[in-house]
Amino acid sequence: MGQLRHDLVREGAELRDFFHAATEQNAVKERVYAEMMKHDFRFQATICEKSKAQPQTRTSKARFYKYPWFYHFRHSLAPHLHKGGRLLVTAASIGAKKERATYTNALNDVVQQCGPTIPWAVDFRPSMTDCLLQAADYCAWSVQRHWERQDSQWLDVIRPPHELRIRTLGARHQHYY
Repeated sequence: MGQLRHDLVREGAELRDFFHAATEQNAVKERVYAEMMKHDFRFQATICEKSKAQPQTRTSKARFYKYPWFYHFRHSLAPHLHKGGRLLVTAASIGAKKERATYTNALNDVVQQCGPTIPWAVDFRPSMTDCLLQAADYCAWSVQRHWERQDSQWLDVIRPPHELRIRTLGARHQHYY
């Protein structure tokens, strides 16, 4: 993505500090997606509507996120874990050291429940420093557009030939707020 950024700057495109799907102009989005399509990747998403989460699961952000993480890891990650494997979770930077520790502990609970005990670590990084976080943002944004607005324009760009799996939690119709 570094070369793409350099090319876009030379062409006079208006860019922010890093690629972020929600704020880019469509011409830039098209180029970012085209660059992503040059690579083989798999994208999996688990959608969870916060308003459908029962109140006891929303007592804190970390507790809330443990539920979709658990189902995502159990269905998407666990089959790939095997003896001798290691897991690195790269996440966009959040809050202070205490908040990162809270999320790390929540992730630890999830990882321990989802498969064999394996070495794992989480790397909190600013999105602007990691092109894979930026690519994940583009994929997640396309899923969100499809889910919230029934706009599949961007999701259709990544769907074939890449493996794309989307799971939905809380499909019931009851909203708690």
